Amino acid sequence: MRIVPTGQTLGARVEDLDLSRPLEADDFLALEQALGRYGVLSYPDQHLQSRQLRDFAARFGRLEINVANAYQEPGLPEVMILSNKKDSQGKPVGLSDAGQDWHTDMSYSRMIAFSNILYGIEIPMRDGQPLGNTEFCNMHAAYEALPEALRQELDGMTVTHDFAKFWDMMRQRNGTRPPLTEAQRQAKPPVSHPLFLTHPITGRKVLYANPGYAMRINELPEAKSQQILDFLFEHQLQPRFRHVHRWQPYDVLMWDNIGTIHNAVPDYRPDEPRFIKRCQVMADRYFANGTA
Repeated sequence: MRIVPTGQTLGARVEDLDLSRPLEADDFLALEQALGRYGVLSYPDQHLQSRQLRDFAARFGRLEINVANAYQEPGLPEVMILSNKKDSQGKPVGLSDAGQDWHTDMSYSRMIAFSNILYGIEIPMRDGQPLGNTEFCNMHAAYEALPEALRQELDGMTVTHDFAKFWDMMRQRNGTRPPLTEAQRQAKPPVSHPLFLTHPITGRKVLYANPGYAMRINELPEAKSQQILDFLFEHQLQPRFRHVHRWQPYDVLMWDNIGTIHNAVPDYRPDEPRFIKRCQVMADRYFANGTA
């Protein structure tokens, strides 16, 4: 196995590793450390069954079953389908608009996510270039680039995150998502996390707030909270913090949900098929009782 850094703010390519086989202990430890250091790991040219994808992801922790409870691999609810394709009856086979704005998965849960692992089986291409690429921003770097006075002012503060914020935004944008049921809303009530979270692998602080789910800095008046969140959201999206993964068929892409935020670029048409399988690893190996 070789880990080859991109040389950018985020990202490394993992070569000569077959994910269809169980991970050796040394390889697992190397990948865990690399994920903390580089934030995003890509594994090219993988050929996996859904169960093998699930087993690889489960090596890193407990797998989440999405609250929407839809588009799951039959018999493997931990594997979710992200796709714009439809079946022979015209019904969607996957969630077509997953992640199409800046966010961090599971920041809306008391137990946050450690990693997402996606397996790109069909990637839309146009003129030889991949579409539907995934963008990332480096939250280690974003925290460290904040003005020192602001870091001191905000140190120890917490932020409310709400699952419904992103879901409702996507419903307004394209109208394809159904409204959340009352049971779904009750299953994911708003939660609070530290604004500056200590990363469990690097030991460094990250900016743990994102435009998709962060609602309010709890210790500040509402107007002041919104002013600072607006600044933080603009700050964290600066080009100097960004990395783009340009998908190729049969890539496995793994990222650190604690030290990055991400966005799925929706630049492909309905007739340009995209089919990806996803597993999400929770962070309970590092935060046994949540982040607070």
